[in-house]
Amino acid sequence: MQPGRPRPVIIYDPGAYFVTRLSAFGLFAVTAMLVCYALENRSRWFILAFAAACALGSVYGFLQGAWPFGLVEAVWSLVALRRWWLSGSAVTNPGAP
Repeated sequence: MQPGRPRPVIIYDPGAYFVTRLSAFGLFAVTAMLVCYALENRSRWFILAFAAACALGSVYGFLQGAWPFGLVEAVWSLVALRRWWLSGSAVTNPGAP
């Protein structure tokens, strides 16, 4: 501290650290993406769940105001939907190249 300057006053505000519903929604979406991505090899339905979680992440991004994040998550959702669709055609037609 410099001499002659008042010390900063630290005020404790217990309400300053809270989780909004939007933050909780974003946490849920990102956690669901992580879990579904980790489990994709177990079932093709986890690929579909990953696509849905990416769509939720996209909604979160747009609601939060981070539109580039929302746009990228929307693209990932479409990529995952395509992967889910193609994984089903490989199951029903095992002789396909």
